[in-house]
Amino acid sequence: MYLWFTGFIISLVVSMALLLKATQTLPIGTAYAVWTGIGAVGTVLVGILVFKDPVSFWRIFFISTLILSIAGLKMVSQH
Repeated sequence: MYLWFTGFIISLVVSMALLLKATQTLPIGTAYAVWTGIGAVGTVLVGILVFKDPVSFWRIFFISTLILSIAGLKMVSQH
């Protein structure tokens, strides 16, 4: 229990620090969209790899479109 909680706290601090760093060069809307998208993708991947959540074509398809959307937002954002 404490190991998961410690991992959560460390991840939270690192995640917030990286969001803060991203907002220095990206608009806040883009930075937040990328930040939440990475969190969503990461959560699904942890579910699949660690907790053995089911893997289907459509899950992989939509996660892939989310990743492509995150990359697209980053590419079209004003620097």
